[in-house]
Amino acid sequence: MFTSFLRRFISIADAVSETLGKTIAWLTLLIVVLTFTIVLLRYGFNIGWIAMQEAVLYAHGAVFMLGAAYTLKHDGHVRVDIFYNKFSIKQKALVNLFGTLLLLMPVCIFIFYISIDYVLMSWDILEKSKEPGGIPAVYLNKSLILLLVITLTFQGLSEIARNILLLKGENQKLAGDK
Repeated sequence: MFTSFLRRFISIADAVSETLGKTIAWLTLLIVVLTFTIVLLRYGFNIGWIAMQEAVLYAHGAVFMLGAAYTLKHDGHVRVDIFYNKFSIKQKALVNLFGTLLLLMPVCIFIFYISIDYVLMSWDILEKSKEPGGIPAVYLNKSLILLLVITLTFQGLSEIARNILLLKGENQKLAGDK
C-alpha cells in the first residue's frame, strides 16, 4: 500500500513538473521575440518602453524559477560525477536520496525562510516598478521565489520517493523515468 502511494505521488509530482516545464519553456520564445523587438525599436526607431524591458526580465526569472523542478526531474542540474557514473542503480539512488535530503531540502527551507517576509511585504504594499512606465506588479515577480520553493520541494519529495522505491528494488519502471 505504501509503495502504491509513493508511485502515485511520483506520478502526480512528475506530471506537474513536466507540464509546468514544457509550458514555461515557451517563455524563452517570448524572451527572444521581445528582446529582438526592444533592440529593433530602440536602435531602428529610437523608441523604448520600460515595461517591455521589464517583461523580458520577468519572463527570464520565470523560466529559471519555474523550470528548476523540471530540470531536477530530468536530472539536468550540474553534478560532479567522478564516481557516480560507475555506480549501480542502488548506489545512485542512495547518493540521490541523501543529496536530496541533506542538500536540496535544507536549501528549499532556507530560501523559503529568508524570502517569505520579503515576498509578503511586497504583496502588502502591492509593490510597483520604480521606473516610470514600468510594470506595476513587482510583487508578482517576487512571488516566483516562493513558487520556486514549492515546485522544487514537490519534485524533491518525488525524487525521495523514487529513490526509496529504487532502494527497495523496484526499479523496473522508475529507473527509466528520467
